Amino acid sequence: MTNAVDIRSISRSFGRTRALEDITLSVPDGSICGLFGRNGAGKTTIMSILAGQDRPTSGNAKVFGEHPFENSSTLSKISFVRDNQRYPDDYRLHHVLRIAPRFAPNWSVDVAAELVDGLRIPAKIPIKKFSRGQLSSIAIVMGLASRAPLTLLDEPYLGLDITARALFHDLLLRDYSAHPRTVILSTHLIEESEALFDRVIIIDRGRVRVDCERDEASNLAFTISGPADAVDKLSTNRRVLLTHAAGGLRSATITGEASDELVLQARTLGATISSASLPELVAAYGADAPESTLIKKGARA
Repeated sequence: MTNAVDIRSISRSFGRTRALEDITLSVPDGSICGLFGRNGAGKTTIMSILAGQDRPTSGNAKVFGEHPFENSSTLSKISFVRDNQRYPDDYRLHHVLRIAPRFAPNWSVDVAAELVDGLRIPAKIPIKKFSRGQLSSIAIVMGLASRAPLTLLDEPYLGLDITARALFHDLLLRDYSAHPRTVILSTHLIEESEALFDRVIIIDRGRVRVDCERDEASNLAFTISGPADAVDKLSTNRRVLLTHAAGGLRSATITGEASDELVLQARTLGATISSASLPELVAAYGADAPESTLIKKGARA
């Protein structure tokens, strides 16, 4: 399988601030990839570099085998929808629908019309007066209707109600099935959107912590829950990413897969072990120490 995105050892600094630190990852062509991490983790910086709107301080980032920066042929294959997209003061919906297709060779009038209707985007109000949800709606129109070979969606849900988010999920999957492309989507609503992804990447403090297929993610960590003393005993000499305590109860998220022996030991001590969900995994790596890195699968516990 060829890759739509290849990033090799890129770093990005803004003055003394290191936004990305020696990141290497790839996204297969035709996949829908979830890009996760805390605010400030480096997600938008990665997308900006892939969209040709920024350059790494060091390393290489390629889209469809080419460097995107100032490369018009490659940029014509990319749609980047930011969470803070700006428009001229006098723009209304019809301006966007008229101008956007000039920059999107695969633009779908039908997809745009379905989204405008389903998301109830107002036609007569200037975009500068749109609510947060309405701004997200028009950005989604630009991202999905473009049918770009690489579509980058940075927090597209902001301000959207649950009905609008469901419409976005449905249309994305439906149109992706008919017109495959590569989609990288950054969102904090992980549980709600998890079914969209065939690949997940977790970034924290400018480093890749997880890069794997979605089905592999459940094997990367597990959670022990139960009496505090039992959880502490079972966690000894293991790499604990995150703990929670409430009264005499505790939970600990630990890297790797739990062995049958550990599961039996937990049962004896009145504790339970379960695979960490994707939201739990993202939260755990967001709270973990900065120096540790995990790519692909963790070690068996």
